[in-house]
Amino acid sequence: MALRNLVALSALLEAALAGPTVYLAGDSTMAKGGDGAGTNTDGREHLYLGGELGLTILIGWGQYLAYSLDIPVVNNAIAGRSARSFWEEGRFQSIANNVVSGDFVVIEFGHNDGGSLTPTDNGRSDCPGEGAQTCTSTYNGATDTVYTFNHYLEEASQLYSAKGAHVIISSQTPDNPWETGTFNGAASRFVQYANDTAATLGASVASYVNHFGYVSARFQSLGATVVDGYYPVDHTHTSTAGANTVSQAFVKGVVCGGSYLSAHVKNATSMIPGSCL
Repeated sequence: MALRNLVALSALLEAALAGPTVYLAGDSTMAKGGDGAGTNTDGREHLYLGGELGLTILIGWGQYLAYSLDIPVVNNAIAGRSARSFWEEGRFQSIANNVVSGDFVVIEFGHNDGGSLTPTDNGRSDCPGEGAQTCTSTYNGATDTVYTFNHYLEEASQLYSAKGAHVIISSQTPDNPWETGTFNGAASRFVQYANDTAATLGASVASYVNHFGYVSARFQSLGATVVDGYYPVDHTHTSTAGANTVSQAFVKGVVCGGSYLSAHVKNATSMIPGSCL
């Protein structure tokens, strides 16, 4: 028993000396295989026919975050997930098992959280509302108590905060706002829900990055031609260039908002495209 405790203490000490790590929890728009097809657990960017060279690579913005930071990034985002399914599959807990004091966890969901629990529950839709509401549903032949989007984010944030980690709740990225030819910056309700959740938790537990707002502002300034090129397959999943721009927008939000993570950003605020909101 004493030896086991010593080994565990040694592992914690090693992690502390190595410095903090950033963990990412999200969906395909953040994930390495950022195409929304399947689970993307093969660890590869996904290729599609099209583009000037005959192939298009889709990738989530989380893959570019490490280039802006002086600490490592572990991308645990996975396609097709909502806050609910990420929780029910134990993925938030898996991150918590590795988190140590001083680490950072970025939580970003919303793209897959909408929809209805009836007539068929897809396992992703949350219970409507943003408080303590619950819904009873049947999923995969079993009765499931479904909570609100805010509830899942709050529970996950408390998991990480209890271990001394810094939580960043980030609002979802926009779908292509130039898709119709006219810019549309309207946000889904989950953008406000993310903001409200961070406010409820308070600064001692979580900070907020308006990722949706920063991406939208950047996309509006870039114009339809450039932004349409960022979405070569559909209106949600980005090319490598699009993912890089979306990542830069997140970093802009981090440094402008004064998050603890801003201390680990390599770039000066003025070097990152866009303006503070």
